[in-house]
This record gives sequence, C-alpha cells and structure tokens, in this order.
Amino acid sequence: MTFRPRILLATGALLVLTATAAQAHGLIGKRFFPATLAIDDPFVADELSLPTFSHIKLRGDGETPPTRETDFSAEVSKRLSPDFGFSLGGTFKILDPDIGPVLTGFDNMEVSLKYVFFKSEEHETLLSMGVGWDVGGTGSKKVGAESFDTVTPTLFFGKGFGDLPDGLDLAKPFALTGALGVALPSRRTNVIKTVEDDGSVSVDREVNPYVFQWGFSVQYSLQYLQSYVRDIGLPRPFSRMIPIVEVAMETPLDGPRSGRHTTGTINPGIIWFGRYIQLGLEAVIPANERSGKNIGVLGQVHFYLDDLWPQIFTWTPFHGVLGPTQPR
Repeated sequence: MTFRPRILLATGALLVLTATAAQAHGLIGKRFFPATLAIDDPFVADELSLPTFSHIKLRGDGETPPTRETDFSAEVSKRLSPDFGFSLGGTFKILDPDIGPVLTGFDNMEVSLKYVFFKSEEHETLLSMGVGWDVGGTGSKKVGAESFDTVTPTLFFGKGFGDLPDGLDLAKPFALTGALGVALPSRRTNVIKTVEDDGSVSVDREVNPYVFQWGFSVQYSLQYLQSYVRDIGLPRPFSRMIPIVEVAMETPLDGPRSGRHTTGTINPGIIWFGRYIQLGLEAVIPANERSGKNIGVLGQVHFYLDDLWPQIFTWTPFHGVLGPTQPR
C-alpha cells in the first residue's frame, strides 16, 4: 500500500469510532496534570505539541558508527467524546554519523486512540487504555523507518497525592503518571540477503521482538502547593512550574535479548504551564550502559487548543461542543 492510501485509511478508521462520556485533559478534582514529554499522559484532549525537539549522540553498534540524532516532532490530539480521543503524530529525523553522510527523513506516522475508563476526583486518580499504531511504510527507510506496522496496546494511569493526611501536607503536591504497553510488530522476522565476494548469497533472519514499553513520571506541582497546601509566596512564573522526572524504558520480551536488555532514559526537567500554552525542558540521561553514555536534551512547546479556541477545537461529532477543559 502506498503512503497516501495508508494515511487515508488510518484517519478514516478513527473518525468512525465513538465512546461514552466522562472527563478531559489535565484536570481532575483540584489536580492539573501537565502533558509529559517522554511518555504519554493518561488524558484525552484537544491539543497540539509543536515542536517537540530532541538531540542526543547515540553509541555505535556493530557496523553502525556513533551518531548524533536530532528529532523534530509534532502531534495533534482531538476528542471525539469527553473521554475518548485520537491523535496523529510525525517525526522528522536528522542522523549525523561520525563516519558517512548526514541522513534526513520522516519516521513512520503514528496514530493512537485513548479512552478514560475510570476517574476519582476525590483521590485525583484516573485510568485509561489506548492503542498506538506505527504505520509501517509511511516513513523513510534511510532513517530507520520500518516497512511493517507495530501496534501497541497500553494502560495509562495518573495519581495525585492531595488525599494524603494533613500531617503530610508538603507531600500533597506530588503526582505520579505512567504508561505500560507491549509493542507488537506485524512482521516477526526480517530476511537480510547479502552477496558475498565470491558471488554467493547469504541469508540472515533478524527477529522483530515483542517489546514491553514502560515508563512513569514523578511530578511536584508548585501551583498545587501554593493554592491548596501552603502559600509560600512564590511569584510567577515560578508558581506555575512543575519539577518533573520522567523514566522511559523498553524491555524485549522474546528473541536473543529477551528480558535481559532493558534500555531507556531518565529525564529530569521542568514544565511551566499557562492558561493556553505549556513549555517543557528535560535532560535525557541514559539509564544504563546499554542505553548509551551521552546526555541529550528534550524540549517541547505545547498548545491547549481546547482553551485557545473552545468553540472551534472542542466540537465533537457525537457530543457537540465540549468547551474548555480548564476553569475560566
């Protein structure tokens, strides 16, 4: 299937789906959860990340030299009902190896669905489930885009600690979010044919493993501290900041590296959120030796479309205009 029909099929399939009602992005009870940078957050929303920027030097592997990778990503999310939404995303990659030419191109398009199925305002808790589709063949092979699809069912969670006893007041601004998913490739093996010097052809098979993708974020909301715990006199913009640490990891579940080659990053940083926009900046630190040895950077500009233009962007085909998701 060519690039354009795959996009039309992916988009069309999403637009015919629906779900039942509940609550939307970032806000449950008194708790505002920001959009996280390294892992997906548990909410559905009308929002736009443009751009998400990352840069890191990757270690070499076999015949692949050490490479500086720079990514520019964009993602737009749309609610179809108060609790159900989809998103479309893409990434432009720049690969600058120590040896060889610079390679540029788009990675595969990403499509995802998400549904919030449990929420408790009193306990600042919610659970959602989703599925992501990495649409094979929509990106450039020279930057590593696969020709096969990968589908990733995922469980998301969010928990604020505002329900702690009063004796633990200073811990109430803490919150935890996370995602647990399994990436399932549509093709289990790649056949690699190599012509040897004597003219013979050798055939190798490379396993595309199932991969457990897991991660979480630990957040401390200074806005929550000021508004609901103790006013310590922080002026803006500091009172709108959320110090955060994100952990994004992957563990192969089968193949030669099954269960033993977990890789990922630990991302400490800061998020500032306003009425209509959010800014985030994090360091990208390899979690272990297999993940690399160089520190990178991750940044994002994130727009709350449902608050910027609620009459336009919060229209849904099944529930009318939902309106903004933050209180005026």
